[in-house]
Amino acid sequence: MSNDLADPGHGHSPAAWTAVVIMLVAVAIGTTAYFFDVVWLVWASAVLLVVGALVGWIMAKAGYGAGGHKYLTKGH
Repeated sequence: MSNDLADPGHGHSPAAWTAVVIMLVAVAIGTTAYFFDVVWLVWASAVLLVVGALVGWIMAKAGYGAGGHKYLTKGH
């Protein structure tokens, strides 16, 4: 494999990890609420899912995303 291609760092940033963890929690809550037929909690988890995406986007814009000025890349 050639070293000419740079690794863009997808998923290896604090912004990505934070967004994914929030969204996974939202999906777990939503799935459980759907199973137990708690409609308001299903909708609340849908809102939390959107919040997770927004948090990741805001953190990336604040420099914590891949290639951001506050993110330190780590060697593999």
